[in-house]
Amino acid sequence: MTATAVPAGLLYGRLLALAARRSGDAATLRRADGYAEPLPLERWLAPADGVDAAVLARVRAPALDVGCGPGRHVAALQAAGCRALGLDLSPVAVSITRKRGADALLGSVFEDVPDAGAWRTVLLLDGNVGIGGAPRALLRRARQLLAPGGLIVAELDPPGTPTERVEVRLEGADAVSEWFAWARVGVDDAETVAAAAGLGVAWTLEAGGRCFAGLGAL
Repeated sequence: MTATAVPAGLLYGRLLALAARRSGDAATLRRADGYAEPLPLERWLAPADGVDAAVLARVRAPALDVGCGPGRHVAALQAAGCRALGLDLSPVAVSITRKRGADALLGSVFEDVPDAGAWRTVLLLDGNVGIGGAPRALLRRARQLLAPGGLIVAELDPPGTPTERVEVRLEGADAVSEWFAWARVGVDDAETVAAAAGLGVAWTLEAGGRCFAGLGAL
């Protein structure tokens, strides 16, 4: 019997809560072409690792973590004395972030954001540059939130990965989400995508098989 599709945000919260209680089965992100990959909820729930630390060392306060999930980046930044705020659409993610002792708000980056125009760093990590399937629009919005001289720190896909808009859904053991738009941005295309949002590439970093870029206003 085929499971009835539920809203993606609802299933994400359910899967995250189960993983936090260590009682969930594997969660998957599936593309419309059938390709599927594990959703790394356990890594997101764990403390920031060495790769995260290498990226966060480049962050200047105050920092806004867009799509903060369960808040490992915000918690690590605040533990290091860096003022940071997480922003996420999932009530479960915001609740877990706050339980870690970190600050987070429920909301969308495309709506009212506190201190817009004053953030020195906007984080788009764990693939969040793909939010909404429109990375150029997302980067333009993130640019509006930056203080003069600020940077967007984005996680990108490895060299050779195409930049593309895809339809994806979340899958759990007994539920699937509705399809929603996402995007992938390969590090090879960082300059092109950034330029379309009026940004330049200040630096790139490869660590632990993951790729990152600092993007600033031209």
